[in-house]
Amino acid sequence: MLKPKFLILSLILVLAVVSRFLPFPPNVAPVAAMALFGGAYFSDKRIAFLLPLGVMLLSDLLLGLHSTLLFVYAAFGIIVGLGMLLGKEISPLRIAGASVAGSVIFYLLTNFGVWLFSPYYPFTLEGLLASYTMAIPFFHYTLLGDLFFTTVMFGSFELVRRNVPALQTA
Repeated sequence: MLKPKFLILSLILVLAVVSRFLPFPPNVAPVAAMALFGGAYFSDKRIAFLLPLGVMLLSDLLLGLHSTLLFVYAAFGIIVGLGMLLGKEISPLRIAGASVAGSVIFYLLTNFGVWLFSPYYPFTLEGLLASYTMAIPFFHYTLLGDLFFTTVMFGSFELVRRNVPALQTA
């Protein structure tokens, strides 16, 4: 039998996946929040990695694959690890810090991948810096989206946890 905590956590992640298909501004997506949330709350660390990355893969199969997929998934894997580092010390300040750190990690890794695999930038230090510079206008969307979805996911779970007796020790 599935435990209530697992069901609630999974439902929140599924809703986040569905929101990937809604018309948000560029780079506003729930995936980093899903990774952070999964790492923080799933006690089975295999599920913490597999569920957010698995639902990401399923939605990517529908939305399309690309050459920087490895870098995107690596960033989300690291963000799951950030969620695990929150441990039992989950607080709004620690969650916000982990969310911002996740946004920065995503920016650095994925734009490195763009530089490495796209024809747009020369394979030089100047090309790498140009890749990062050209991505700056999108970074604020990533940061705001990550903070928004992180707040929604962690806040929703906390509200449910406080009102469902079976989750109060979860």
